[in-house]
Amino acid sequence: MSERLPPPQDWTVIVGSGIAGLMAALTLAPQPVLLLTRGALGGETSSAWAQGGIAASLGPDDSVALHLADTLAAGDGLCDAEMAADIVSAAPAVIDALERAGVRFDRDAEGKPVFGLEAAHNRRRILHAEGDGSGAAIVRALAAAVLRTPSITVLEGTEARRLLTEDGAITGLVCIGPKGCFTLPATQVVLATGGLGGLYEATTNPSGNYGQGIMLAARAGAVLADMEFVQFHPTALSSPRRPLALVSEAVRGEGALLLNENGERFMAAVPGAELASRDIVARAIDREILRGGAVFLDARKALGPGFSSRFPSIDLLCREAGIDPARELVPVRPAVHYHMGGVATDGRGRSSVPGLWVAGETACTGLHGANRLASNSLLEAAALGMRAAQDIAGTQPPTTRPAAAASRTAPGFAAADPAIVRPIVSRHLGIARHAAGLSEAIRDLLPFAEQEGPASDPALVGLAIAVFAFLRAESRGAHFRDDFPGKNTTAARRRLDLTEVIAIAHDLSSSSLSPSSIARSA
Repeated sequence: MSERLPPPQDWTVIVGSGIAGLMAALTLAPQPVLLLTRGALGGETSSAWAQGGIAASLGPDDSVALHLADTLAAGDGLCDAEMAADIVSAAPAVIDALERAGVRFDRDAEGKPVFGLEAAHNRRRILHAEGDGSGAAIVRALAAAVLRTPSITVLEGTEARRLLTEDGAITGLVCIGPKGCFTLPATQVVLATGGLGGLYEATTNPSGNYGQGIMLAARAGAVLADMEFVQFHPTALSSPRRPLALVSEAVRGEGALLLNENGERFMAAVPGAELASRDIVARAIDREILRGGAVFLDARKALGPGFSSRFPSIDLLCREAGIDPARELVPVRPAVHYHMGGVATDGRGRSSVPGLWVAGETACTGLHGANRLASNSLLEAAALGMRAAQDIAGTQPPTTRPAAAASRTAPGFAAADPAIVRPIVSRHLGIARHAAGLSEAIRDLLPFAEQEGPASDPALVGLAIAVFAFLRAESRGAHFRDDFPGKNTTAARRRLDLTEVIAIAHDLSSSSLSPSSIARSA
């Protein structure tokens, strides 16, 4: 890692140090990179908290075609099939790149890769590193590789507050660091800031992640896609801990069962049972809880004394809550875990704004459709981080678009506080939605989004979710409408920019127009 800043006209600025950002930085070497991270390198990232692994169809009984079929089935008709095929077929190259960067995937005594099974996969294809601590192990290895790379400069404790543009193209960033606000010139920026779980009271994501990358891109004019699709992981550990601890799907993959307070296996009659897609399992658990019941994960027979060796991180989290998962039932509940929507990008990570690339959970490539297949997220993050870097490496920096001037002073923006809008988002944009609640969310969030203040940026992201959700008058994948429980015969994705989101929000706040009439005017 370099100690000196390269000339601004030469560098690429990467915002975020999860898997997408780290892989982009490493792939760009030896081209100069300035990597901004809000916390410590690799810290405060959803990637580092991932217990699952990376889906890769490398097993002897597996194929890209089978992996693609599972991805499309989970996506509930809304995947970009061509994009999905492209990304799942990239798995061998991704795994090879990760291993060259120092990641050590789990192997058996004969040195063969160990593949795990997760929900909605019809083959064992999940590669782990250090068991259920895969995300942390991968991020540690990549962060160490970044620190060894002279062409990468890391600015820790630095947050991007706005993207600067001229004639619609990127010219720099307004940032805040330990010494205050400053302007950073750049004509090539990669956003890899992770998801938006921090907008919700029940989440497994870092609580400060409210969709910063989406906000930055949207304010710079980027098109957003599929914002309504928020995935709730079915089995977060039900405890006072915040954020909630995750109990990986891999536990159910090893045979653990879901039981209600009466000991009934309520998923038994559902196709796929405990390993049905996440939206189906999350809604089933939610229904049990809403009727006043409770839900538990029973791993006593499937894993018993072997729980702690197979899932050491989860075992520690359970014991922290006073539960021995080898001998006791584990109380679980759904929690926001992943966002399928985001900044619309192509297969190279390019957004609609010249000079802006987006990768990882911040982006929406169309791979996940309406519902993400387990462990496809780390695959996509690594693949698109690499591809964005490769695209940038083959792109000449614009000579006709000067970067913004560097400055030690910059306009101040209030520090974002998601807590202000969290009750609104949690109440109305959860697992089950309906028109009245969505309308109320739009009315409550719109004033915050249009004002300057600590709620403005989180409210903008929440408002986009609410508008997209209102316009989707059907139930599909992770988006479920009580008032529209059926599925439209034609699956259609939606793209809107911030101007359109705000305009639609005003229309919905001041009229009784139907979703279809609003959608036609969008």
